[in-house]
Amino acid sequence: MSNKDKKIAIITGSSSGFGKASVEKFVKNGWHVIALARRIQKLEELQNDLGKDNVTIREFDVCQQDNIDEFVKYLTSQNIQPDVLVNNAGLALGLDSADKANLDDWDVMIDTNIKGLIKMSRAIMPLMVENKNGHIINVGSIAGTYPYPGGNTYGATKAFVAQFSLNLRADLAGTGIRVTNIEPGLAETEFSIVRFHGDKQKADSIYQGLSPLQAEDIAESIFWSASLPKHVNINRIEIMPTCQSFAPLAINKDG
Repeated sequence: MSNKDKKIAIITGSSSGFGKASVEKFVKNGWHVIALARRIQKLEELQNDLGKDNVTIREFDVCQQDNIDEFVKYLTSQNIQPDVLVNNAGLALGLDSADKANLDDWDVMIDTNIKGLIKMSRAIMPLMVENKNGHIINVGSIAGTYPYPGGNTYGATKAFVAQFSLNLRADLAGTGIRVTNIEPGLAETEFSIVRFHGDKQKADSIYQGLSPLQAEDIAESIFWSASLPKHVNINRIEIMPTCQSFAPLAINKDG
């Protein structure tokens, strides 16, 4: 990794969507990014676009503890001191009601959205605390606050992220480490394609006739939170597109 004078951001789930847009945003503003994702080919394309001096890439799965352990060893062996960790890796699978949902999908969401995030945070936090410098930015969702039909386990995982972020703030008080939870609403990325197991037509139908958030909108908020003075901590940012708002409470005559 070159240019030791640059600030360093670690971003999980960097191969597409919010993660990829965040890599581009940080690099554009003079940071060096360590981009982590499972799809190494996508990362190589990103690195080719942005330059090896600006982006370090690693094939990485937040659900694999050995990946996390090896990564921490790499950071310490290279004396790399991260300024920001963006826990972006996450997904939704399925939109069936809870009584019909696929349990395997639930397991994957819990493993990625909860276990992967907390294990990655736990691995990087000691480095930040030791250096008395750092910022953990978690990518949550409005689904963690507002329930909707079919959101069941996905929404519950994002509610966990919201509360975990606040509890990190409590635990890290006095260390100088900042913690932020970014909570996007309707956004047009590969998110829905993944949710519907590769059915692009079904995914595209979600956004027809709408102006949803774009990946760049969320990257802007992530970078803004990270670029504020160190004495300023943004606890949470809830973001919706203008076309999205709140629904009335459901009332069913049949109970």
